[in-house]
Amino acid sequence: MKWWLLSCMLLAPWVHAADALPMAEDPVVEARLVVISEELRCLVCQNESLASSNAELAQDLRREVRKLIRENKSDAEIKTYLVQRYGDFVLYRPQVKPLTWPLWFGPFFMLLLAVWGLWRYLRLRKHALAMAHAMPSDPSADATRKD
Repeated sequence: MKWWLLSCMLLAPWVHAADALPMAEDPVVEARLVVISEELRCLVCQNESLASSNAELAQDLRREVRKLIRENKSDAEIKTYLVQRYGDFVLYRPQVKPLTWPLWFGPFFMLLLAVWGLWRYLRLRKHALAMAHAMPSDPSADATRKD
């Protein structure tokens, strides 16, 4: 019994190493896969590229991209296929079109809106302070100060 436990402990690192995914037979396909998958978003992780994600869906998408590469599809055709299937969200840099304008121009619009709001607030505050200094003082308050 002790012999069995000892052999399991000694073989455990090699058994675990078998989980690593093998590289594609063709290094050209693998290099192209890396380039394409760096421009695609993992649909599960959302903040990781498809190349760096270990999610099961990311592995499936990489297999799909490999298959499309082997079918001699261009990079643009592969991206078009994935966008048709999963939407613009799959791209790290979505195309500039009316549907994605909020993604591209929204932050700049919000910044301009914040600057305009700050400018307006400061202008109204300056006007209110000027009005407060221009108002005549209360006569009853002046009478108490003179006494």
